[in-house]
Amino acid sequence: MAANLKFSGNLSTSDPKNNAVLIVGQLKHLKTLKYEHVSCKLQPRVNEETFQAAVSSLHPSPTDSCSMWLNNATVASLPIKCSRHNTPSRSHSLYKLVKSCYAGGDEFVVVVCEKRDIFALTGAMARTLPLFNAKSTAPSIGRTVTVEFLLVGEDNKPLSNSDLSCLEALAHGVRLTAKIVDMPCADMHTDTFIEEVRAVGKDLGIVPRVIQGEECLDMGLGGIYNVGKAAEHAPALCYLSHTPDGAQKTVAWVGKGIVFDTGGLCIKSKVGMCTMKTDCGGAAAMLGAFYLAVKMGFTENLHVLFCLAENAVGPKALRPDDIITLYSGKTVEINNTDAEGRLVLGDGVAFASKDLKADIVVDMATLTGAQGIACGKYHAGLVANNEDWEQACVKAGQVSGDLVHPVPYSPELHFPEFSSTVADMKNSVADRGNAQVSCAGLFIGSHLGFDFPGVWLHVDMAAPAHIGDRATGYGPALLNILFGAKSSNPLLQGLAPPGVIWERECMEVEDDVPSLKKVKLQPE
Repeated sequence: MAANLKFSGNLSTSDPKNNAVLIVGQLKHLKTLKYEHVSCKLQPRVNEETFQAAVSSLHPSPTDSCSMWLNNATVASLPIKCSRHNTPSRSHSLYKLVKSCYAGGDEFVVVVCEKRDIFALTGAMARTLPLFNAKSTAPSIGRTVTVEFLLVGEDNKPLSNSDLSCLEALAHGVRLTAKIVDMPCADMHTDTFIEEVRAVGKDLGIVPRVIQGEECLDMGLGGIYNVGKAAEHAPALCYLSHTPDGAQKTVAWVGKGIVFDTGGLCIKSKVGMCTMKTDCGGAAAMLGAFYLAVKMGFTENLHVLFCLAENAVGPKALRPDDIITLYSGKTVEINNTDAEGRLVLGDGVAFASKDLKADIVVDMATLTGAQGIACGKYHAGLVANNEDWEQACVKAGQVSGDLVHPVPYSPELHFPEFSSTVADMKNSVADRGNAQVSCAGLFIGSHLGFDFPGVWLHVDMAAPAHIGDRATGYGPALLNILFGAKSSNPLLQGLAPPGVIWERECMEVEDDVPSLKKVKLQPE
């Protein structure tokens, strides 16, 4: 049984002898504390002199910790420095620090921070306690970790019930996302993923629409069908729809759900194929994000689409040189069966636009290995057709802790990499040294259309979806901060990035914005 994770806006009374406690925060915040602020967590084991001496001894480089009573009472500091492309919350360091300081059993973590950072730090705490564990030695009785926030700064009032409900829903969304990514394909295949969607839908009072197997082919979902047709469990497009009264805009979140990626007939190496259970990270993130958004009362139409398939090898497998037709009506010559995620997402974004009439489309995917090279392990890559929303997404990443950084959006320069002499496009680039992250995103965007009058954001989170062998639950925090202005929850509203204008048309198409027809697909 996995550990229970609870949140509180007040400090309870506990004895370190019975329940270990970690007090953690930025050093400047820890130094503002008086002993009486935390004495209820330390008495009778730690006195004022010991506490003050421990705080004074901290010299983070980048982090530091000091034991005050055996391993059951510890104070720890987060990094002092924080660059402009990092999250001010230092949430990634909190994750590492808390993981190393857990004592086992029922325990407490006292997080000392400003209110602006509680959302990102909650996401980090959720990552420290994954739900999935197949070890035979795993404890049969789950322990409880209680996170108690001690706020400092100007807005230091205790958290409200609505704040706590938001944090609890976020933690659940992050842990659900990570669980799906952590589980092997034998357990988390397409049918099991659909059951996870049904479970979330039941909790929210929404029945999912499932288009699976031959029905995908009949409907023209050629990308999803062809990628997954060789697998034991049939591919599917599955979606949930939240349609509140009074909604003015329609938002679609589209997730790549490749439950396992062998590479297809362009098969991966034995090393490259390991960890490919994580290739459903985009769809898993969308499920966790949707759960949080609806729980917090999202006020616009919100559809979440899961493009599910197992890229398997078999007699029916998609072949190089095959030409398939995607839901957009565009034909694709397959020159790499390992570039499959863009095929399923091409169907997903086209369906979001054509059938669900989305004004704003966000797709999220563990799409390219190049993303980790371009942006590193912590920042996802962002391709966007709208500068205002691009900047808002970066800000949302810094607030949420799910960092993201833009890569070039230049269809006229990069989309010709997909030129084909026999189809509308190939599915893999001619030059792998020419902005792979941008190109892969543009392939997806081309099936939405470069003349799409709304907002399109593509988030490639291949690297930040996991740390080592564990999923991070990346995604739910980012999306709910980005769209927080349309939440009914005051915390999300207050953290949402300013500057995004919802009331006007999402994007005005200018004459010089390239359309698919204007981009030359053939060499001159």
